[in-house]
Amino acid sequence: MITKALKKKSKPIKKAKEQLAELRTVMQLTQQAMWAQRKRAVIVFEGFDAAGKGTCIRHLTEGLDPRSMKVVPIGAPTIQQKGQHYLQRFWKDLPDAGCTTVFDRSWYGRVLVEKVEKLAPASRLEAAYKEINLLEKMLEDDGVVVIKIFLVVTKAEQLKRFKARIEEPGKNWKITEEDVRNRKRWNDYVKAADTLAKRCPGWTVIPSDDKDYARVKVLETVTDGLKDIRKSFKPDTKQVAKLVKALLKS
Repeated sequence: MITKALKKKSKPIKKAKEQLAELRTVMQLTQQAMWAQRKRAVIVFEGFDAAGKGTCIRHLTEGLDPRSMKVVPIGAPTIQQKGQHYLQRFWKDLPDAGCTTVFDRSWYGRVLVEKVEKLAPASRLEAAYKEINLLEKMLEDDGVVVIKIFLVVTKAEQLKRFKARIEEPGKNWKITEEDVRNRKRWNDYVKAADTLAKRCPGWTVIPSDDKDYARVKVLETVTDGLKDIRKSFKPDTKQVAKLVKALLKS
């Protein structure tokens, strides 16, 4: 699935700015529907380095109420977290009623970077696929909508973006030694990602060489994934009318 997406050329998006604006309005309506109905969602972002996860998340959350939309960036586990079950640190960030959590990287690090870098015993890495599937099933059985997005950037485009991060002072902070090291193991990461997509299904894989295409497709994926919540919401128009009338009299 991932390898296939690397070979796919995305079609240019016409009027991308207009489409993004429309989709943000849909996201605002969706957030209202979720809050009113006390629904929950988890949105997982994974992808290769420089694939545009952070920017796509920013476009997704722009204009939304931060009280019910939380973005959680995931880095390497702390010394304390290394002594815990690898899923434990994610539990505290799962959404409350009416809220959404966006994970910028996630528990899939266990079967991506930790697998490629051999940071855990092979038997525990193998068990992780089943454990992750059980976690997501548990969330879904409890009513949480789980949306998983994998952003794919080609090796050539990744190099172009890395060079821009080095050459532009405002982007220097985005490039690290880890990015360079990971690039040297490109084939290993692609193989790990293919295995992940096969053994933990449910992904929307989005080519992101074209930034506009990726941003629009991310918002389309999320709004479509939450459409049932949005459609089931019936605003109390009578109550709204009463509030408007009271406001006009004040």
